[in-house]
Order: sequence, then C-alpha cells, then structure tokens
Amino acid sequence: MGSSPSIVIREAAEADREAVRAVMLEAYLQYADVMSAQRWQQYREDIGAAADKGDPVARLVAEADGKIVGTVQLFVSSEAAYGRPELEIHTPIIRYLSVSPEARGRGVATELIKESAKRSLELGASTLHLHTSDMMASAVSLYERLGFQRAFDKEFHNGEVLVKSYRLELRESAFFTAS
Repeated sequence: MGSSPSIVIREAAEADREAVRAVMLEAYLQYADVMSAQRWQQYREDIGAAADKGDPVARLVAEADGKIVGTVQLFVSSEAAYGRPELEIHTPIIRYLSVSPEARGRGVATELIKESAKRSLELGASTLHLHTSDMMASAVSLYERLGFQRAFDKEFHNGEVLVKSYRLELRESAFFTAS
C-alpha cells in the first residue's frame, strides 16, 4: 500500500456546496440503521440543510487528490451553533465533522480538528467544544485521543438522546502545535 496523498484543509468555496453536502450525507449514513426511519429522515434533512444554513465562522473542507473527502463547521458559540444560549458556551464549537467512508483512517478528521483548533486560538479562544452521542463511538474515541474531555455542564437532551459535550483546552493541548 502506497502513501496517502497529502490532505489539504481549506475554506469551503461556494462551488464546493454539493460536494460538501454529499460527503456529509455519506459520512452520516452509517447511523441510519440505529435510528427510527422518522428520526433518520429528520436527521438527514438537518444534515443536508447544514451545507447551506447556519452562520459558521468557518466551513472547512479536506481535499485529497483534488476531491473533497471531509468537512467541518466552526461556530463561535452555543447560540450560533444550536440556537442554545442557555448552554453558555462562548467559545468555538465544531459541528458536522464528516469524513467520506473511503477516506477514513487517513487522518482527515484529525487535520480538520487541528485547523479548527488553530482558528479558535486565532479568535482568542481558550477552548474548543463539540457535542456528540453514544451512537458515534468511534468519533468519541478520536476526540478523547486528541485530548477532549467531557464537559458535563454543557450537555443536553435531544428527545431521548443524551447529547454529550466535550471540551479541548487549547492552551494546554499540544496535538495541533506539533506539526
């Protein structure tokens, strides 16, 4: 097996919109079997709409061999990310971290998180947050390997689902400065 092509992280362009939507839907399709049909349909609509809606401070893409293989959105607060000011998160939050199944295991998600952390520091933030659930076990494993820790005080329920919060202390973390 040869070496992986280099991964380029950049701001998404308007022309990337359909490719971003496709990667997001492809990445989250694995969860269709663990949700009710109705819940999956709503989740799928929300994911598709996220390629267009919202007001992230950054929409990043990961490109390999000229093809978009990953994406993430960076929001400045819980109000901007979820319309939930009561969570009182006033530092960046990543949402919709998505990696195409054929590109997994090549460090794409890590590179997207590194760039999100770098941009968060540039915004003057000391922490980077994200939210996830138990169905995303492999993602949780990655977040913990990168130094994210549970932020129990920023969790909430979405229907029956506990939406877990994780926080990365940027100034204490070296994972994104080692490059």
